[in-house]
Amino acid sequence: MPRFIKVTLESRGVSCIARLLDDEAPRTASAVWNALPLSSQVFHGKYARNEIYNFIPAFAEVEPGKENTTITPIPGDLCYFAFDADDLGNPGYGYGEGEEGFGPSDKIIDLALFYGRNNLLINGDQGWVPGNVFGAVVEGMEEMAAACQDIWMGGARGETLSFSRVEDTPQA
Repeated sequence: MPRFIKVTLESRGVSCIARLLDDEAPRTASAVWNALPLSSQVFHGKYARNEIYNFIPAFAEVEPGKENTTITPIPGDLCYFAFDADDLGNPGYGYGEGEEGFGPSDKIIDLALFYGRNNLLINGDQGWVPGNVFGAVVEGMEEMAAACQDIWMGGARGETLSFSRVEDTPQA
């Protein structure tokens, strides 16, 4: 039976529904599902283009490792990235130490939603940054993409990106 999660921009009051890719990314999908609900400040991608994401302290008992990875996510992909705080330590990223709730030795999970085409996961300091594709949006993508574009143009301050379980199967 498929499992679904809701992705929400809280202040904007916009949500979409994604199906977990249990067959393609079973370890990642299970780790995320077991940790839900998850919520924190949203950011908009600088390098990858059409991406919103948040940072969550590592939550899996066992790190899922790489599975179903991509460097070219498509609209509707949900991706999981695992970082050390050192990976995000360059001041050019704009993440102050402790500001996002992590210190220099912490493991950080980045949960991302891609809402448009022509994304490329490359970083000037790290090189290629493959992400685990663990979900695919099946409902509400158009409204969510418009809200994501508003984050890009209007700013992310005060906006929260949340992930939660959908207990009833969507009709889509």
